[in-house]
Amino acid sequence: MHSRLVISAVDLNDPLHAEAFLDLLDHYAHDPMGGGDGLSDYAKVHLVGTMKEVPGYHGALAWLDGQAVGLIDCFAGFSTFAAKPLLNVHDLIVLAAHRGCGIGQALLAWAEARARELGCCKLTLEVLSSNTRAMASYRQAGFAPYVLDPAAGHALLMQKYLPEETA
Repeated sequence: MHSRLVISAVDLNDPLHAEAFLDLLDHYAHDPMGGGDGLSDYAKVHLVGTMKEVPGYHGALAWLDGQAVGLIDCFAGFSTFAAKPLLNVHDLIVLAAHRGCGIGQALLAWAEARARELGCCKLTLEVLSSNTRAMASYRQAGFAPYVLDPAAGHALLMQKYLPEETA
């Protein structure tokens, strides 16, 4: 890891943080693992203001020599089986030119420390099955596929989009 690397909590009221947050998310959204299209114009205009209102948001920026090179976005959740909170890693972004330098590991360590501060029982995340580089990084940080009973198989993340209803 770089000695010049600084990890700091995201402050979306700070214009420098807000700009870095959007730039890094757009970088990720342009990557094939982030969909490849970049952030929508709507997201670019509304995301920072909306995120300020989201309860349970925890994020950090990675700064290298004053440049934002990484971002982790996490959201508080709850484990009913453990009867304790959990922290979900929703986004982990490292600029392509800085991957493989320990920045992702530093951001994951920040998330683990934050989860411990919050009394969480676990960290969770999702990753695309073909993103072998990210999966190796997550395994290095101690993550493993979610299995309750090996006979039942691995848990899968599923989604259902809810289009806006028009009156």
